[in-house]
Amino acid sequence: MTEYLVLLPSPEARYATATDQEKQDLHAAHTEFVQLLAERGHKMTGGAQLTPSPMARVVRGTSLDEVTLTDGPFAESAEQVAGYYLVESDDVEDLARVCGRLLATPFHPAVEIRPTVGM
Repeated sequence: MTEYLVLLPSPEARYATATDQEKQDLHAAHTEFVQLLAERGHKMTGGAQLTPSPMARVVRGTSLDEVTLTDGPFAESAEQVAGYYLVESDDVEDLARVCGRLLATPFHPAVEIRPTVGM
């Protein structure tokens, strides 16, 4: 099985103004996504929702002793990574179809699937 990082970009301003019902619908979409992964033979091994990008800290430098820490996010963008899943799968095409469930919300206009490199 190959491990994939499923990145979930989201327009933070849209989420900040979401109604309670929209947030419940988003939660339901993620719950269904996780259920579909299991039903279709994919294995979720991790994941998390991330705090808003203004809480990010960016580390830059050239060595252990020469770093600077600044407030984030790393890139100015209308969309920021809002969360991720780690998923083991033998069928990336089907994994993409399952990710389509998350596209049915106004909070994830795209999902990025990227294989990880074993450590």
